[in-house]
Amino acid sequence: MKLNREAALARRHRRVRAKVNGTPERPRLAVHRSLQHIYAQVIDDMAGTTLVAASSNEPSFRTQLTDTVKGGTIAGAKLVGQLLAERAKAAGIDVIVFDRGGYPYHGRVQALAEGAREGGLQF
Repeated sequence: MKLNREAALARRHRRVRAKVNGTPERPRLAVHRSLQHIYAQVIDDMAGTTLVAASSNEPSFRTQLTDTVKGGTIAGAKLVGQLLAERAKAAGIDVIVFDRGGYPYHGRVQALAEGAREGGLQF
């Protein structure tokens, strides 16, 4: 059976989500990647709420952009990770579990994770 890209991504994401679950003590950091932007949310799956969110598409992030750092680049993803970690620390979140969302753990997804670690999140 041949799968298209979206179906294969959804299948990988279901496989990851079967093992990764966010709790109030250790919420889940979910990543979504598009061609031009990257989005990240810290989610409490028990309550079904988003605690903290950051993306390369929001106005507060656009003020940090330069000619070399765009929203869809590795450097931009690292800045989004640092911004998310700053907001999570302000909300009292220190420890999370990482959900790569079915994407391979390299490039922008890895840079976002490293930026979150540099910002003080543990996972």
